[in-house]
Amino acid sequence: MKFIVSSSALLRELQAISGVLSTNNTLPILDNFLFTIEDKVLTVIGSDLETTMTAKLEVEAKDNGAVAIPAKLLVDTLKTFPEQPLTFTINSDNFGIEIKSDHGKYKLSGQNSEEFPKTPEVEAPSNVTIPSNVLSRAITKTLFASGNDDLRPVMSGVFFQLETDGVTFAATDAHKLVRYKSTNAKADKGASFIVPKKPLNLLKNLVSSTAADIDVEYNESNVHFKFDEYNLVCRLIDGKYPNYDAVIPKKNPNKLTIGRQDLLSSIKRVAIFANKSTHQVRFKLAGSELAISAEDLDFSNEANERLTCNYDGADMEIGFNSRFIIEMLSNLETENINLELSDPSRAGIILPVDNENEGEDILMLVMPVMLNN
Repeated sequence: MKFIVSSSALLRELQAISGVLSTNNTLPILDNFLFTIEDKVLTVIGSDLETTMTAKLEVEAKDNGAVAIPAKLLVDTLKTFPEQPLTFTINSDNFGIEIKSDHGKYKLSGQNSEEFPKTPEVEAPSNVTIPSNVLSRAITKTLFASGNDDLRPVMSGVFFQLETDGVTFAATDAHKLVRYKSTNAKADKGASFIVPKKPLNLLKNLVSSTAADIDVEYNESNVHFKFDEYNLVCRLIDGKYPNYDAVIPKKNPNKLTIGRQDLLSSIKRVAIFANKSTHQVRFKLAGSELAISAEDLDFSNEANERLTCNYDGADMEIGFNSRFIIEMLSNLETENINLELSDPSRAGIILPVDNENEGEDILMLVMPVMLNN
């Protein structure tokens, strides 16, 4: 088997799917990419059994065939080449691989393609089409809020809720929650499932750079994303997602409107002086002023800042973990935000003011921390 391919085009596809590879594979064959050539199209597959990703690329080839090629060795080699055609020659008896470039020859040993696990098929799927910009924004806005707790696997992914009037994506780790709604994508029938973090991280980078609609097929156990020359199939997280709507306080009489960037910069500065284990910052709201403070009693560190704002509500002091607030404000783009509060022991809600994206609704919720007065 022999084929000629552009070094930079091949590297681009391999880097797009190499994130799927795991460092501690149970099967040694999964340290390889599966290369398959059929009718002058090279299909490259990477997998960790849970997630399988495929990329396609046109090449010059006379015959069809398949081989498994060591992933790290190949990517590291390709990174060093300037753009040029590379000739791959594969010995079908011992799976030896020879790569010829303008500079020289490189030999490595591949493996039998038969040992590579088959890509899972999504049987009897339902499907929905989601515009790439909707999926890209949904993943970006929610993924950071998902949890890392192995004991609560359902919270370690993003909850997809497909309805006939729109789609909702939610993520929470019990301390913070993000709900992203869009009416720019609609399903033929209602469905919901939980997609793990790893495949969503891979998708996030790819869908942000495509204008194509994303075709999503799903059943009880798997979901399949298709667009451009890429395919991604992953196993869904099994279990029931917590009822996140019940956590969102409905009556929040105290409303603060403030410049997002001013608040973000202020919290970043003040948080440097906060206790390193609690990261606690204190918000004191009175009149048209927000006082932000933090202290670390162990080291006698302390910081205070004052910001002007529009505040409508009772005077209040409330504590938050600064890291959560910083993450949330960094994931919004609007000039101003609303912070809605009911009382110091209940969650605060952050909403963008004048969101420019039509049909989009973003809600971020952060749990308070107890203040030690």
